[in-house]
Amino acid sequence: MSLSKKNKEAFLNPLTINNPVTVQVLGICSALAVTAQLEPALVMGLAVTVIVAVANVVISLLRKTIPGRIRIIVQLVVVATLVTLVSEVLKAFAYDVSVQLSVYVGLIITNCILMGRLEAFAMQNGPFESLLDGIGSGLGYAKILVIVAFFRELLGSGKLLGFDVLERFGYVNNGLMLLAPMALVICGCIIWWERAHNKDLQEK
Repeated sequence: MSLSKKNKEAFLNPLTINNPVTVQVLGICSALAVTAQLEPALVMGLAVTVIVAVANVVISLLRKTIPGRIRIIVQLVVVATLVTLVSEVLKAFAYDVSVQLSVYVGLIITNCILMGRLEAFAMQNGPFESLLDGIGSGLGYAKILVIVAFFRELLGSGKLLGFDVLERFGYVNNGLMLLAPMALVICGCIIWWERAHNKDLQEK
């Protein structure tokens, strides 16, 4: 099945020219907090992707029946339900990772990316388009988390996913990479690279 131009943009734009972290500057707090290691960053990115995609579809299906005055409350209820389900699944099947993520899974409820997509897209579009937008936005967020976590774990501890990578070559770990401010520095480098290589992101 071929996708229309609008559907392709809904899926691809969050991965590139409208990335929720580097362009919209949303979800920065979790990007700083959960990217000291690659594994929790992967899990967090996957969790947000699933929650945004499903929440988008649910809100899109309900959008014509939700009174405007309580739409935010309904959106929060949907997101909170999904976050609770994801949190319980993580505790059941990936307990160690859920402990590492700590309160940040619960804080997905207040993630600006979710509320932004629900309000700006799902309330205005059909379920399929909303699904694509949710997946694209989640993957765009996850992409940044994975890149940041890759460099922080590799340079900070010489490992990736717990496996020694650089230590065998005599690499001396850089403890600064494991501190939260370095996540912000890496995000800044990603923003610079994206703006330098994409004319659509350059200020006129």
